[in-house]
Amino acid sequence: MATILITGGSGLIGTALTKALLQQGHAVRHLGRGAGRRDGVSHFRWDPVRGTIDPRAVDGVDHIVHLAGAGIADKRWTKARVQELVDSRATTARSLLKAVQEHGATPAVMVSAAGISYYGAITTDHVFTENDAAGDDTIARISVAWEQAVDEWRDRCRVVKLRTPIVLARSGPLQRMVAPVRLGLGAPLGNGRQWMPWVHIDDLVAIYVKALFDPEMHGAYNVNTGNDVTNGEMMRTAARVLRRPFSLPKVSGFVLRTAFGDLAAILLEGSRASNKRLLATGFRFAHPELKGALEDLLR
Repeated sequence: MATILITGGSGLIGTALTKALLQQGHAVRHLGRGAGRRDGVSHFRWDPVRGTIDPRAVDGVDHIVHLAGAGIADKRWTKARVQELVDSRATTARSLLKAVQEHGATPAVMVSAAGISYYGAITTDHVFTENDAAGDDTIARISVAWEQAVDEWRDRCRVVKLRTPIVLARSGPLQRMVAPVRLGLGAPLGNGRQWMPWVHIDDLVAIYVKALFDPEMHGAYNVNTGNDVTNGEMMRTAARVLRRPFSLPKVSGFVLRTAFGDLAAILLEGSRASNKRLLATGFRFAHPELKGALEDLLR
């Protein structure tokens, strides 16, 4: 069994991944603000901004999972907020690498979350692959900075970057998205034709586990199901699963831009992404279809 260190372990993905790894018999450590041992997990204190870390966190660690990062959609994108989004991902990755180097740790792999918005917040007919160039808008620049920092680990160990779409789970973005639907107030955002790549939380956890222990996996992977839907289709399917009406007019893009500023781009734009590189590893989705995934999570 392996010893796995996770940053951002208390978040949506980190919580589910920790549970799965513990069930498989692995030892799990979390990096955060607190220290101690809770629910079978050893917690170690670090301050990535100051570059301080409890050296015991990396002592004997076999693998590292980097999930730390401020919530992309939690606040309006002021200049300061965008920098915080970058630093909470890139600076933390570099801070952890420095600690690993200083304390002589030899992890076999660094598996990092990454954003499927690497290609930019745009809506096109193009299906993006991992070989496509990055976009040049705000969300793409955040994603690029994030991945560049993670790539600095390549001289130290194997690196895997999982470009993640909206994660469907029993908490988090899905529940916020369907809250109006539950009240019979569901409606498409903007024109509703923007694509929404997605993945079920159970599948995403399985991908992380595979990335940790499959030595053939390296580099970037789009980890959406490949059965991408538009925003209108997503909302309409949620309404059907919840047996709620879906007849309200579309939510104006102007209203969303007024309310959220530049952040509205990730609500109003989106493109498809190919997952062929992931499927070539032998991975198969347990929840490949949206209706079945929503039934599993919403009923």
